Amino acid sequence: MDALLTSILAVGLAEIGDKTQLLTLLLVARYRRPWPILTAICGATLINHGVSAWLGAELITLIDERLMSLLLGAAFVGVGLWLLKPDGEETLEAGPPGRGVFFTAFVLFFLAEIGDKTQIATLLLGAQFADVLAVTVGTTLGMLAANAPVLWLGQRFCQRLPVRWIQRLASLIFIMLGIWALLFEAHALSGW
Repeated sequence: MDALLTSILAVGLAEIGDKTQLLTLLLVARYRRPWPILTAICGATLINHGVSAWLGAELITLIDERLMSLLLGAAFVGVGLWLLKPDGEETLEAGPPGRGVFFTAFVLFFLAEIGDKTQIATLLLGAQFADVLAVTVGTTLGMLAANAPVLWLGQRFCQRLPVRWIQRLASLIFIMLGIWALLFEAHALSGW
């Protein structure tokens, strides 16, 4: 249950103000069909984050447990600091309308997630919890929780949220997870 809830919270908060929210807004503005877009977001995220969670869980078996704990702690702190940096002004094109709403949204969302903060976070969560299913479901639910309102409420929704403060809260959560992992490993090494 910890893996699921932590994954939902971490990715849901990290996604606020992310480029994929802007992509969601672009897609709904262009196609005005939220359900196929939501379905595409869900499918693309399940595949992308499923592979990431699996890779994270596999890393834990390949690397010494203590070294992995230190790496995870440092990586969580790194992601927390990365969240403080707003996304750049990438241009995300919706593609030609003739391709189909689902297909266009699926491909664009899948590609936008590659190397994204939430994909890296999913990999780290997979390594920390070694529960691929719970992490994948949690990060997908977090992604949907952050992007579904954008589909129905559009730009007004994004303008009213204190996006910068939500990014800071997500940053704090990741930094705290990292510090906790580092302190836990320091405790284990020293035999406290």
